[in-house]
Amino acid sequence: MNSSQRVEQLLLFLQDDPTDSFLQYALALEYQKLGKVSKAIKTIEYLLMNNSAYLGAYYQLGKLYEAENDLQKAVSIYKTGKTLAQKQDNRKTLNELNEALQNLEEN
Repeated sequence: MNSSQRVEQLLLFLQDDPTDSFLQYALALEYQKLGKVSKAIKTIEYLLMNNSAYLGAYYQLGKLYEAENDLQKAVSIYKTGKTLAQKQDNRKTLNELNEALQNLEEN
């Protein structure tokens, strides 16, 4: 199954529950694979609007903002994700977000 077919399948699944965070995240990743960065961004923004605790989305959204050269938004989302990672005591994600933020601020 290719990415286009996976997008179609995910959209069908989302008809039953449009706010399913896992499906939204998977859809965003498929959009990204297809080079549809703005659709991927909108999908993750929608996900976070409905489930701000979905920690993995912050790193991915930051990377997508970077791809669109929207560095202010990338920094902001990384910082928001760091705060959430600290609250959730998720050190792995906190380290990933710190590294992404550091790399961005060095450039």
